[in-house]
Amino acid sequence: MQRTTHRRRPLARPVAVSLAAVVALTATSCAKSEDDTSSDTTSSAADAAQKVASPAPGGKTCTVDAYGGAKLDLAKATVGFSQSEKEANPFRIAETQSIKDEAKKRGVKLLTANAQSQFSKQISDVQDLLAKGADLLVIAPLNSDGWDPVLQAAAAKKVPIVTIDRKINATACKDYVSFIASDFVEQGRRAADQMIEATGGKGEVAILLGSAGNNVTTERTKGFKDRIAEKAPDLKVVFEQTGEFAREKGQQVTEQLVQSKPGIKGIYAENDEMGLGAVAALKGAGKKAGDVEIVTVDGTRNAVQGIVDGWISGVVESNPRFGPLAFQTLDTFTKGGSVAQDIVIEDGAYTEDNAEAGIGKAY
Repeated sequence: MQRTTHRRRPLARPVAVSLAAVVALTATSCAKSEDDTSSDTTSSAADAAQKVASPAPGGKTCTVDAYGGAKLDLAKATVGFSQSEKEANPFRIAETQSIKDEAKKRGVKLLTANAQSQFSKQISDVQDLLAKGADLLVIAPLNSDGWDPVLQAAAAKKVPIVTIDRKINATACKDYVSFIASDFVEQGRRAADQMIEATGGKGEVAILLGSAGNNVTTERTKGFKDRIAEKAPDLKVVFEQTGEFAREKGQQVTEQLVQSKPGIKGIYAENDEMGLGAVAALKGAGKKAGDVEIVTVDGTRNAVQGIVDGWISGVVESNPRFGPLAFQTLDTFTKGGSVAQDIVIEDGAYTEDNAEAGIGKAY
């Protein structure tokens, strides 16, 4: 397989940001996608677990008293979980399974709903969870805006909300308790570092943008562009189009890209599914592995296998196993303890140097 002559070096983990205490929790699920061709290599649960980045001094926290709720026993509570997207994406499969596994482990009654990538349905889903008696809510938002009806309904019933992986544009410790996610700007920076290493910092690159209307897309794009401007001014972003975080759409956009920009040197896909779609498009266009450097974000097994096979240059991890950390946050909060308003996960990365050995950690 033809590969670039620019050897990629292992990347340092990001500088950590806020939490009241560092928590290392046991992971529960490594879901596979339907076309998973990875090996059966496994890693320890501790290796796959979400780990919280070190707290920033003076990070804002939230308590039941400040939020206006009441203490309760999580083991006797009903938790409602709202998933935003169809569970065809490995990230969503692993995320939902992690929530279910942790609820079962703790003996907590769990109500679930899936919005099937329809925002209006997600709003009605959460309202229905409240109507069914949810005492606490964990929400994976589809969009960042438009949550007023839910926030008002939850506030009227004094139901605490924890959001995961995407942010709601609202006030922490008033409208919701905590937001748990990766540092998406840092993910974009680290993807840029991988792209610079893979391309030598010169040439034309494209961005397959995630879905519009959420902070993940905005922040991953900002981090990537800012780092390119800072470190590699000869690397030019000449194409940007949304692939909607979907493999099929990523393939379609890349098919257009190779026709309009045949000299493209690199593709930054803001999630693995779009990156895998880009691989399919490049294969269909007669390209060879390494002709176009692809960098993605997530850490699915198929994407990590893509590094092993030579089609993907690097993957920045975005760990979807929110169950243990989300329930630990709720448990601490409902007992009257203090929790961080922003809980930032420490993510790893996959390169040609560690992909084969680390594939068991992928999901």
